[in-house]
Amino acid sequence: MSKKPERLREDPTLDEVRAFLAPLLASQAAFDGWNDKAVAAAADLTGVDADLARLAFNEGPVDMIDAWFLSVDEAMAAKYSQDELDAMKIRERITALVTARMDIMESDREGLRRALAILSMPQNLRVAAKMGWRVADKMWRLAGDTATDYNHYTKRVMLSAVYGSTMGVFLDDHSEDYAETKAFLDRRIENIMQFEKAKAKLLRPGGDRFSMARFIGRLRYRGNA
Repeated sequence: MSKKPERLREDPTLDEVRAFLAPLLASQAAFDGWNDKAVAAAADLTGVDADLARLAFNEGPVDMIDAWFLSVDEAMAAKYSQDELDAMKIRERITALVTARMDIMESDREGLRRALAILSMPQNLRVAAKMGWRVADKMWRLAGDTATDYNHYTKRVMLSAVYGSTMGVFLDDHSEDYAETKAFLDRRIENIMQFEKAKAKLLRPGGDRFSMARFIGRLRYRGNA
């Protein structure tokens, strides 16, 4: 994903500077960490005034990571047209969107590794959960989900768990075209399909009790289970 974006207009707003530099932050953070050095390097690469860049990212590493993730969201949304997504089954849409994110971040895996290490710190867990929810919500909306009831929340909770665990595998996957990660993702998507069946059974009178907490826990780990 690390490529020079289009030209920034003269006298830009801080939001425009953030959006302009965000796609480059991870590649710089891979060397310098998520800090002012990465911002300065991205500014130097693009010719943006260094002081203006620092002002745009003056709230620390988590703010920088959030801006990068938003740029990944935008690139993911641009990957497929609505007609292309509509031609797929729901399962295929979600798989395609998660895979698109991997394609976008493939060259920035070290930056991603450092970002996730920061987000895993106790003081950042709450905002990390919000970011995970936002990613899941973005993918479900692109996939055409319009649920507003209980399904709205369960789908996003499950996809957040699937996406998070998949990224963990992705970071250390050295197989060709990250085949191991894709196989892992396929199994986790299958878990979601199984959940939908179990949920339908739960909602029937006399159905077996189903533990959502136990099910979500299973999504976090590798394997065929």
